[in-house]
Amino acid sequence: MYHDKEILHNLFGIEKNLLNKMEEIEKDLDLIFKQVDTSKSFNQYKILSAMQECKLSDQHFNWTTGYGYNDLGRDKLEEVYAKVFKTEDAIVRPTIANGTHALTLCLTGLLQSGDEMVAVTGKPYDTLDKLIGISGDYRGSFKNTNINYKQIDFLENGEVDFASIEKEVTEKTRLVYIQRSTGYGFRKALNIETIEKIIRLVKSKYPHILCMVDNCYGEFLETKEPTEVGADILAGSLIKNPGGGLALSGGYIVGKKALIELISYKLTSPGIGKECGLTFGMSRTMFQGLFLAPHTVSGAIKGAIFCSKLFEEEGYEVQPKHKDQRSDIIQAVKLEDKEKVLAFCRGIQEAAPVDAFVTPVPWDMPGYDHPVIMAAGAFVQGSSIELSADAPIRPPYIVYFQGGLTYEHSKLGVLKALQNIKNLSHAHDSIV
Repeated sequence: MYHDKEILHNLFGIEKNLLNKMEEIEKDLDLIFKQVDTSKSFNQYKILSAMQECKLSDQHFNWTTGYGYNDLGRDKLEEVYAKVFKTEDAIVRPTIANGTHALTLCLTGLLQSGDEMVAVTGKPYDTLDKLIGISGDYRGSFKNTNINYKQIDFLENGEVDFASIEKEVTEKTRLVYIQRSTGYGFRKALNIETIEKIIRLVKSKYPHILCMVDNCYGEFLETKEPTEVGADILAGSLIKNPGGGLALSGGYIVGKKALIELISYKLTSPGIGKECGLTFGMSRTMFQGLFLAPHTVSGAIKGAIFCSKLFEEEGYEVQPKHKDQRSDIIQAVKLEDKEKVLAFCRGIQEAAPVDAFVTPVPWDMPGYDHPVIMAAGAFVQGSSIELSADAPIRPPYIVYFQGGLTYEHSKLGVLKALQNIKNLSHAHDSIV
């Protein structure tokens, strides 16, 4: 009978001392992995129950052409999402290009000239810089449309600055923006408890202020979602957690019905809103991906925890640590060296089922101010619920690891990444 160690050594050349370390770590993580499985079970049954309550049928896997009027699958999918996230309404479309697009629809749909947005969890993702006006001067940006932007950074200890929120959020604020995941920061993701605390603080003084959460990478890690603790609007990507690795493209927005209607006018046109828009035959995979998402997410979380523990024991600074509560699937490892970042990403690519023979290199990716390296031999291009890693090429050279449709695949990626880094040291020693 074959064991993991033998297979990983014979098929992928993982060194035996590293495999011995793998065995020790997995024993240490057994209890933590069981806790992950508890959340997985809860979310699996929650989604199953929602699909049953909404009377999902095979007729909802059909689709229309042209304008997309009366697309039963599209309408049912949005009903299911609203039920899962416990909201009044939803937009779930394959034509939402990515998470940034979903967030942009929300912000441009809800904010008008003269409004103020306060980002209370530091600077949002780099890809929103040009919309907000942090960089560039684009037509339609906040700067161009007279929307005021304020930003409250985290405290030095990485915690939310509640005192500054209380001071900077005022009567004239229209929208408070909360980013759940870390982006290219080096902190823990915001858990649901912290998100609830922010929303309660804001709403206790100014009930009219909209609280929006960027939920990318955070779906189904806990037993509640931000919309269950007071968030008015929530957005994310289908090629991350909720697509379960099966959705080919798309994004989702869930929240209050009146807000969804405003956003839908940006999606299509005022007066048309959600009534048009094809699903191009993708309804079935979007339903099935959502159904599988808790299982897929749990494998990715276990892979991230394994990565954290392994690199901690190698002496690297990691965020979050393996024992920390997690609220997104991302594992950050501070490598302090450009060549180590490149080696890590090569290891992830070498572990891929697709394009494993390709060598990832940094490039000037649209939306970013630094070259970025991305490793992702994925079935769906750019899918970060699949095994992937990325890093901006800038000090302190932090690499961001995430995904894996199964824990076994995620684990292999981590092992290949560390082995590549160790090989760098061996090569340096032999030269010296």
